[in-house]
Amino acid sequence: MRHTASKILLSACSVAVITGTLLIAPSGASAAEETTVEKGKALAFDRKLGNCLACHAIEGGELPGNIGPPLVSMKLRFPDKEALRAQIYDSNVRNPNSIMPPFGRFNILSGEQIDQIVEYVYSL
Repeated sequence: MRHTASKILLSACSVAVITGTLLIAPSGASAAEETTVEKGKALAFDRKLGNCLACHAIEGGELPGNIGPPLVSMKLRFPDKEALRAQIYDSNVRNPNSIMPPFGRFNILSGEQIDQIVEYVYSL
């Protein structure tokens, strides 16, 4: 009886793996983080909201601009994620001559939207 149950379980696992129906639940933090990153990407690529592609080249983006630097290796460029957030919130603090819109100061984006974009940009 025990041997039969093991065979059934092994067969069920084999079928699940072969058909791709075996689902492994991701941990809560990484699943939430992935969702935030995806939302941030959608905002960054949205021509009516973040519109990061108007000035920056971003992998996967269509018709990128070249006014700003390409958004690559962001963890190396901004080891402190809060500095990246401050840059997106109001780039004029760090560089008064910046032409980047102060997304937070001018309420172009909400704080939550800025946080989502930061998570996405930081993942690049």
